[in-house]
Amino acid sequence: MPSFKPAYLIRGEDHGRIAERRARLRALAEAESGSGGVEVHEGDAATPAAVAGALCAMTFALGRRFVIVDGVERWKDADVERDLTPALATLPPDTTVAFFAREEGRTRAPAKRAAAVTAAGGDVSVEEVVKSKELPRWVVAHAQHLGLQLDGAAAQALVAHVGERQQRLQRELEKLALEYGDGAQIGVEEVDAVAALSAERSVWSLVDALVARDPQASVRAFLELRSQGEALARLIPLIARRLRDVLLIARALEAGEPVAKIKEQLGGSSWMAERRIKEARGADAEALARALEALAQLELDTRGASDLSEDTDALLAIRRTATA
Repeated sequence: MPSFKPAYLIRGEDHGRIAERRARLRALAEAESGSGGVEVHEGDAATPAAVAGALCAMTFALGRRFVIVDGVERWKDADVERDLTPALATLPPDTTVAFFAREEGRTRAPAKRAAAVTAAGGDVSVEEVVKSKELPRWVVAHAQHLGLQLDGAAAQALVAHVGERQQRLQRELEKLALEYGDGAQIGVEEVDAVAALSAERSVWSLVDALVARDPQASVRAFLELRSQGEALARLIPLIARRLRDVLLIARALEAGEPVAKIKEQLGGSSWMAERRIKEARGADAEALARALEALAQLELDTRGASDLSEDTDALLAIRRTATA
């Protein structure tokens, strides 16, 4: 069973990582004490006074009690020191309180909050967003924690494959650790073998929606990919390649080429070839050609040919592509 400290403060600008840690803590807490042993304070109800009152209140829950608090970045030092610091100093031995602060710009968790958590015997963790130029170094360091020896070129290749979102990079490193084992030397070839297919699969849902000419599904898939940290510079070539593959198959079918010959030309797995052919049978070749033209224009727009933001350009292009 995991051991829990009296208090935690998880703060920083990496909101995705903070959300992951909050979800994991809640799952562990419910496994330890059941849903009745977990209290969540968020929104307007998450104030230093309200949390202090909850910590001091009696509870009839059995086992360890967990109090999860969101929105700490909005608190003020004076309120923390007046209302919450005394409550943390007298925490019951079977209570754990976790504070989560999603920081941004000048919006920061109060310094008094960190001091009170430390004084109560707790931990303070900072989850910061790593700058783009520092990501390869972060990947190398994180790989070492997983028992992998990753060189700089391999780290750059991994970022190129899966984008800049740290959570996705971490998942791919975990896959590499499972695939190659503790102490493995990982180079570009190993990264390509594990991460390239995974990265390409991440855009399949978007391309499938484009081929099916479903604008709503296309926009949803695009927004999900962007929220995961996918860069347009990587997405556009992947989407174009998939569309081009389907277009070539569609034209081959229209020309009467045998399916067996098309499969042979495609190579790869039989399952994947059959999937591409199935997509092409229901596709409009001329519509696919227009979709590729829209993507080519999008690539120009994202290189400075448009006054709109790249996401606005992309959304407009995706709708044009899906309805071409």
